[in-house]
Amino acid sequence: MTDLEMNPPDRMQAETSAVIRSYVAIGDSITEGLDDPNPDGSYLGFADRLAQHLGAATSGFRYANLAVRGRRSHQIFGEQLEQTLKFAPELVTVNAGGNDVLRPNTNLDRLAQQFDDGVRRLREAGIRVVILSGYDTGWIPVLRVYRGRIAVFSMHLRAIAERNDCDIVDLWSMNALNDPRAWSTDRLHFNGAGHQIVTARIAEILGQPMGGRELWAHPWATPNLQLPRILRRRQTRKWAVDYLVPWLSRRAMGRSSGDGRLPKRPDMTELAPDED
Repeated sequence: MTDLEMNPPDRMQAETSAVIRSYVAIGDSITEGLDDPNPDGSYLGFADRLAQHLGAATSGFRYANLAVRGRRSHQIFGEQLEQTLKFAPELVTVNAGGNDVLRPNTNLDRLAQQFDDGVRRLREAGIRVVILSGYDTGWIPVLRVYRGRIAVFSMHLRAIAERNDCDIVDLWSMNALNDPRAWSTDRLHFNGAGHQIVTARIAEILGQPMGGRELWAHPWATPNLQLPRILRRRQTRKWAVDYLVPWLSRRAMGRSSGDGRLPKRPDMTELAPDED
């Protein structure tokens, strides 16, 4: 058995805590920060939270967030990847493929090959990479139909992490993310609590934990109280009207929620004092 087989990437690299001086986040709406709002209406999210955590311990820490909601894999491993390679950061987080997996006609093997090619280029440039896997939608009405496709793609991502000797955050295995308290009302994006859970897990993998394991493994002191079935059905009907129908309408018209949007932090610059 090889060292890599005995020590999965997320455990192997967590044993090191090298100083990280620069970080670029690439991806779609999850990395952009939906649905973790700041008081001014902008979005925070796990990537901004992680940058703040890393920057608090490192003078001159630089950060860029190139993610845009609605972006598909070819865009993330196209324009976002090319810009990232120009920045040459020490760390990159990659959350890609979600918008592709939700399209039934997407070939998951080809999608995984595109992902693999992109990660390999980052690793060949000497950049440390953290991949975020898919999360389990089995507990979410309607969206559970995608559970099998997300599981298959997540297994592809584990293989990609092993082949490229990089870290992976296995969102599927994190029971705290199977709790509605970690999710926005749209059931597609984390809320502030969910983003904080993901941030704490990534920080631990990087060897720079934000605190104890309970921050991401057991964030709530009490179990979630499930509503009666009739109320859950009413919630699902309201969700379908408010979120599912508009999403399907955009799909039918070939539109994206990110059309015309630019990254919120397109340049790799130092964090301002009030961002640390």
